[in-house]
Amino acid sequence: MADRVRKALHMLPITESTRERLEALFAPEDRAEAERLLAEECSGNLPFCEDATPESAERIRYAVLKLSRGSLDELRRAIAEAQMDWRDVLMAAGFGCEVEAHLRWHPRNGPDSA
Repeated sequence: MADRVRKALHMLPITESTRERLEALFAPEDRAEAERLLAEECSGNLPFCEDATPESAERIRYAVLKLSRGSLDELRRAIAEAQMDWRDVLMAAGFGCEVEAHLRWHPRNGPDSA
């Protein structure tokens, strides 16, 4: 019960822009789980993200989505890495050196667009 309360306190809804990218990457049957993972596990519970907003979480969420390449297992792996140090996923996704690089990435533009 305490774990559920903790998650609810730090859960951030996903933005429409995040949802668009998620839908472009994941099969229809995997989208609900991918969205749940982002909202519950890649949220205000990340280190130093206690005051995050849905919009400020986009950079990290886009990074884990990009690294997932549409696989729930890879999404879980990327989120677990972000929970340890989200800067690593930003660098791996190519979003670490420029604050707005994630805004140029969309899966429909190709897997490595940014």
